Amino acid sequence: MAQKPKLDPHVGRLGYLQALVTEFQETQSQDAKEQVLANLANFAYDPSNYEYLRQLQVLDLFLDSLSEENETLVEFAIASPPRPKHGSFLSMESLRGT
Repeated sequence: MAQKPKLDPHVGRLGYLQALVTEFQETQSQDAKEQVLANLANFAYDPSNYEYLRQLQVLDLFLDSLSEENETLVEFAIASPPRPKHGSFLSMESLRGT
């Protein structure tokens, strides 16, 4: 499991998101990539993060992940993992019709 990025507590949300993007780009661990991409996808659901995500080009990161061989990365790039309280999230199973 990926560790939380180590950063100064005063860097704020932008710094935290930058640390996640950097970790995703630099790690060789598929598990770490999955966890970081899932975290970024969850941040994408909060409109207050839009400018940060745009500035960090996270949308490009999601789009690039669509061509990964790792199906979990593709799923996280499409939508964050389904949560029990929300029934409208896309999942790989719903896209396959299973």
